[in-house]
Amino acid sequence: IEYFLFQELPNVFPSGLKTLWNSHTLIETQKLQNLLEEVTQLRAEISSLKEFTQMALESCVKTDWALKSSGATIDTQRTSQTYDCKDSCLCRILRFFWTASPPDTILQPNVFPGNCWAFKGHQGQVVIRLPARVYLTAITVQHITKEASPSGTVISAPKDIAVFGVDADREEETLLGMFTYNVEKDPMKTFPLKNMLLPRAFSHVKLLVKSNWGNPWYTCIYRVKVHGKMENQKGSTKGPDK
Repeated sequence: IEYFLFQELPNVFPSGLKTLWNSHTLIETQKLQNLLEEVTQLRAEISSLKEFTQMALESCVKTDWALKSSGATIDTQRTSQTYDCKDSCLCRILRFFWTASPPDTILQPNVFPGNCWAFKGHQGQVVIRLPARVYLTAITVQHITKEASPSGTVISAPKDIAVFGVDADREEETLLGMFTYNVEKDPMKTFPLKNMLLPRAFSHVKLLVKSNWGNPWYTCIYRVKVHGKMENQKGSTKGPDK
């Protein structure tokens, strides 16, 4: 059928119709060529954007603004309550003496089994007060590996996470990213944030955990790192919000 339409059909037309047919074919061919050029250009732009994002991420990822030793603290008023295993019947039955770690455990670099902050259930949040106003570019979540876990599982690790930049003065939150943290695939994973493309400095970061990997009693967060560039002196003359 295609052969008849493009090869035989024009031969049975009068010369005028042949000219019209050829003009139509030329127009359609030109349209197709233009479309292919637009697709090629779009692919190039996407590739350039990926390269820019990766370069920006690599340039900022070394700085961790969520270190307790650098002045980062936990906004306890906006943070979920710490889970106390002593309230669990399972812990009493197993005679497992649990010392609950405070939320600022996630701001310290010592990552080893048991040294984590836990909150009850599979949904919770923590708000980190940064030592300065920062243009946020990425966030890193870290957990112990299955091999290092005494239970041989990592089901208490967070799974679905949302990250917000928080303006404490105006009580405003800006969603910067939503992602799934696959702890078995990569125990320490860095996720780029939307703020890289539309920069705005924040003094607080909110980590909202929507689910974990199956633990019905609690969720553990071992380490959170916040990456970005500090707002320049001129832009921060008013000082960080409280």
